[in-house]
Amino acid sequence: MSFEHYIRSGSKLLRCGYTTGSCAALAALAAARTLLTGASVETSAIVTPKGLPVEVDIVDCVRSPRSVSCAVRKDGGDDCDATDGALIYAEVSLCDHGIVIDGGTGVGRVTKKGLDQPVGAAAINRVPRQMIASSLSALCVETGYTGGLSVIISVPGGEELAKHTFNGSLGITGGISILGTSGIVEPQSLQALVDSIGVELNVAAAEGCRDIILTPGNYGETFLETLPGAGRVPHVKCSNFFGDALDFAAVHQFSRVLVVAHMGKLVKLAGGIMNTHSRFADCRAELFAVHAALCGGSQELIETLMNAATSDACVELLRDAGLWAPVLQRLLVKIQEHLDHRVRGAFFVGAVAFSNQYGLLGITGPGQDILNQWRTEP
Repeated sequence: MSFEHYIRSGSKLLRCGYTTGSCAALAALAAARTLLTGASVETSAIVTPKGLPVEVDIVDCVRSPRSVSCAVRKDGGDDCDATDGALIYAEVSLCDHGIVIDGGTGVGRVTKKGLDQPVGAAAINRVPRQMIASSLSALCVETGYTGGLSVIISVPGGEELAKHTFNGSLGITGGISILGTSGIVEPQSLQALVDSIGVELNVAAAEGCRDIILTPGNYGETFLETLPGAGRVPHVKCSNFFGDALDFAAVHQFSRVLVVAHMGKLVKLAGGIMNTHSRFADCRAELFAVHAALCGGSQELIETLMNAATSDACVELLRDAGLWAPVLQRLLVKIQEHLDHRVRGAFFVGAVAFSNQYGLLGITGPGQDILNQWRTEP
């Protein structure tokens, strides 16, 4: 059963897939339905957080008196990655109460602070956990079952697959992560994606827009809802291609451009990195560390920052050391310098940095000016 949803990227149609998180939820729902009803389940269906329905074939259903295990094959669409084709298993068993979710063989464990899950937890991110829990809770109501369900997600060969991901450097060991914020994988053919950004900015300019917000993706879109002054301004997802998006904005003669991004991406701009995908450059820890050193941070702090798994972990370390405010100010200045250098006066540009853990972190001076202007203009 193929997932037939497409997005247009430039002149191409690219087929979407579904995330490991969707696979886990689909497998768990099939296993739970079989366990609670006794019926044979050949397919499983959910509606993803993006609002798109996904129905898949169930593979390798194994029953026992108090548990059932089912698998779903990951389909990455035209964005094939290391996990494309992998089998994502869910074993569901009866328990006293609640929906308890954990990882088994081939699912990584978190070993560093600052990731989506706490240290020691299975690397099954928040949205997939919500998808599993809500699907199974609805099934319990449907079937009249009032007890609990225990769910173990596993990925045969996951430890080997993880060698082709960045899990090791992030502090996730023993397997892959179960991921997804929308439940859907949107293909990211690099040139096609860059072209699509240009098309979106061209459309906005053609509609008379003179202001635009650039944000990498789903996290940025969600944060925009909390940012005063940004609600009525159109926004374009630029993925990792900040430099290309800024160049397109200059071509289309926008007047004011606000870059709104998670600190994990925006900190790279402080080093002049305008394509923030980790395959091209990283340097997040290095940038935090050098500015901490310039603000008087100890050698121990600098070494700890260099080993931090995420930007949120760096923020936490700097807060604990009492250095977050001066380091943030230095980073914002450098981010603004590199933005100004890239656009070379073509338009007024600023930036807003946020974190999933801490919310709004900081705004560059020109970024604050842009927001103030948007709030006061009719």
